[in-house]
Amino acid sequence: MTEWIYRAGQAPQGPWFCSLGAHDSTTVVDGWKHTGLRAGDFSDGDSVTLDAAPEERIVIPLSGDYDVTVDGRTYSLAGRESVFHGPADVLYTGIEAAATITARGGGRLAIASAPAKAEYPVRHLRKEDIPVELRGAGQSSRQVQNFGTPATLEADRFIVCEVITPSSNWSSYPPHKHDEEKDGETQLEEIYYFETRVCAEASEAVRASDTADSHGYQRVYASDERPIDVATEVRSGDVVLVPYGWHGPAMAPPGYDLYYLNVMAGPGPVREWLISDDPHHGWVRQTWESLDIDPRLPFTA
Repeated sequence: MTEWIYRAGQAPQGPWFCSLGAHDSTTVVDGWKHTGLRAGDFSDGDSVTLDAAPEERIVIPLSGDYDVTVDGRTYSLAGRESVFHGPADVLYTGIEAAATITARGGGRLAIASAPAKAEYPVRHLRKEDIPVELRGAGQSSRQVQNFGTPATLEADRFIVCEVITPSSNWSSYPPHKHDEEKDGETQLEEIYYFETRVCAEASEAVRASDTADSHGYQRVYASDERPIDVATEVRSGDVVLVPYGWHGPAMAPPGYDLYYLNVMAGPGPVREWLISDDPHHGWVRQTWESLDIDPRLPFTA
């Protein structure tokens, strides 16, 4: 099902090595309607302008610092060394707002988007104010950075967050879905954008070498008659699209830490993340009651 998997560089456009689902993306995914992602690498002083469009956006420094100008006002975003160094500042631009983004020192940048109609104000969320949640327990421990969730950000359509999974752990687990509007569930398509690295516990020599192959794994499978079957390795810059179906686990193999950026939105009347667990695996949550959170968490600067 390769239409749901995009390796780094397989959906390029202009300065972006990935442009999927945005209003002007040239890579078209059949049936993809509600979410968008741009990701690109920038050198010091590089600048890109996003035209005003009927989509809401949030600017996310994956590494490095950036200045973002919206409606004549410039916001300085304090970034981070990498996605494994805790949150960065982010900027919600609202809709129909042009934005000019300039790199300060160089780095990697992501823009999450969603077609939207309702207007909400520009919002600069500083890294120290972003809620960091430690979810799960034991080898299901992970770190969730909730800068674009309904409890943190006023927005029209999308729900955006980051997840860090330490080596040997599983996240997006138990497998779950959000592909129907019904009691206890909302219909949301979802983008997973991945970064990987050699884990912090590895020796300095290993972390400095170019021989280690940092990677993770992602699983997506059918929840009804709609076919989908994804079981794939993922590396930095790769994207997996989840239009429907059970998804999880996202797996960090021993030796490698895993990060992903989630962008979710759907057609339903309420902006809310409500999920159903795969009934074969939901019982796993009960085992967390006797386990501690992984002591390696949280990952910070």
